[in-house]
Amino acid sequence: MDGLILLFLLQDGLTNGAIYALLGFALVLVFAVTRIIFIPQGEFVAYGGLTFALLSIGKIPSTIWLLLVFGIASCVIQLWRTRYLLTLRSFIREIAGGIALPLAVFFLIRMLARPDQSAWLNFLLTLAIVVPMGPYLYRIAFQPLANASVLTLLIAAVGVHLSMVGLGLVFFGPEGLRAPTLTDISFTLGKLPFTGQTIAVYAVTLALTGGLYLFFDRTLRGKALRATAANRLGARLVGISVAGSGQIAFALSSFLGAISGILIMPVTTVYYDTGFLIGLKGFVAAIFGALASYPITAVAAIAVGIIEAFASFHASSYKEVIVFMLIVPVLLWRSLYAPQIEEDE
Repeated sequence: MDGLILLFLLQDGLTNGAIYALLGFALVLVFAVTRIIFIPQGEFVAYGGLTFALLSIGKIPSTIWLLLVFGIASCVIQLWRTRYLLTLRSFIREIAGGIALPLAVFFLIRMLARPDQSAWLNFLLTLAIVVPMGPYLYRIAFQPLANASVLTLLIAAVGVHLSMVGLGLVFFGPEGLRAPTLTDISFTLGKLPFTGQTIAVYAVTLALTGGLYLFFDRTLRGKALRATAANRLGARLVGISVAGSGQIAFALSSFLGAISGILIMPVTTVYYDTGFLIGLKGFVAAIFGALASYPITAVAAIAVGIIEAFASFHASSYKEVIVFMLIVPVLLWRSLYAPQIEEDE
């Protein structure tokens, strides 16, 4: 291996690691706020990427129908759940959030979907479709189980994952898709070329990392999420809505997943079930951070990306095995030395 190949592998590892870092952040956030090990995180990657690819060729993605179904189901369930406390204001708010919003997105997509559309406009339209699915999914599948054990929530997450994979096959079919790059800007640093998509991955990841830091450190909603993650009962006692925090956490999760899917579309072919494997690599990074530490998760994600790149070069048949074996010593160490904490009743 010469120096140029080494640089190419490091670049590839850093690019993949940036994607895994975003997914790791989403997994840590959801677990900290809701205690859910969010297995379906990868489905937002696949849905986001494939929706973006379909919009890029001027087709109306079928996920818009899924958004409508999720929105209506979420609205009906919430109205039934709060039927004895319902006011006119809350009724209008539920109708607006669960039915009017998906309909508005539907008509916007029908109006703007064109084959010659700007990639950045398709980027925004994809987010408009995929991001609301997160809060809707939380209200449908997880909010009724908010006080259940972590194991019960994990079983529910596995069920949601299997359902979303099946829906992905129905909506996108078995064929893989790719999409054009977000930007054609490129340059060469020494002998190492940087494509527009690589630059976009680095720029978007850094911007989102900074944005998340400011959100959690400077905004009221971000501080409410931190309070809920630190002590759910204490958060309720000071007037923070735990259910509302869960919806925000899922919205951020679907947002990060959709962006990750869009960023990987130009560099790899994405299928309806591709997101699961990518999400698991983000999960490996999140486990290194104990599903609690964002900085450790970020460093671990970069390490996972670099190890994967070198494994692809030296032992491509075993690269997935090598990456997922990284989690074994971490789990062993935590099981032996981490303090045993009884789950809250």
